Amino acid sequence: MARFATPPHGSNEALPASALLVVQPLGKRHCAECRSGPLALLVLEEGAPRCLDCADLGHLVFLPRGDTALTRRSREDSGLSAVVVRFHRRRGRYERQGLLVEEAALARAEQRCLADAEARRRRRARDARRRQAEDVRFTDAFARETGRLFPGCPADRAHAIAAHASVRGSGRVGRSSAGRALSEAAVTAAVRAAVRHTETPYDELLMSGVPRHEARRRIASVVDARLREWRGEEPEGTEEGAG
Repeated sequence: MARFATPPHGSNEALPASALLVVQPLGKRHCAECRSGPLALLVLEEGAPRCLDCADLGHLVFLPRGDTALTRRSREDSGLSAVVVRFHRRRGRYERQGLLVEEAALARAEQRCLADAEARRRRRARDARRRQAEDVRFTDAFARETGRLFPGCPADRAHAIAAHASVRGSGRVGRSSAGRALSEAAVTAAVRAAVRHTETPYDELLMSGVPRHEARRRIASVVDARLREWRGEEPEGTEEGAG
């Protein structure tokens, strides 16, 4: 049986020097030995097509390309294997389509890949639980810092602000470097944003076409009053001893 270092007719896909080559023909071809056909796969021996049975490869099974780990393991575990190629007319070259391997080797390779997939699934689940626990701890810490800076803020509100600001992957202030460090500026920015969106007509102004900076100017006094209240400060304009 012929062995090729590269597929015939100028393919640029190099193969191992010991590779057996099987071709998916584009036209109808028949076996030169047993006359069976048309052949889905054939082996060229001295320029003549042979079916897989006549080429002593009929007991192998086809594994399409695409799963690198499964292909590698099947090839390594199979005592006999062959590379399957097909000619691509537009590109003018033969291209790999998959492998022929022993059925038992493919079954063992599939089992190993399934075991790997299960291991990866368990690792992803562990990582997800770890991230969830980290997120809970971070949100609690952010809520405690919110309560420290704004003691007048209700506890449930402080936790809601922290949960919103610290969503993983959100790009919100809680996930910035300053937010992760629980800086006063970052926590204040999160509280200010929460008040802006939930206690003022800011969103409605944006939806009506008001420019962002103008919308913020219009509702700034409301936001500032709420933050002073939660800090426990005197309302703006109140004089000490008045009343």
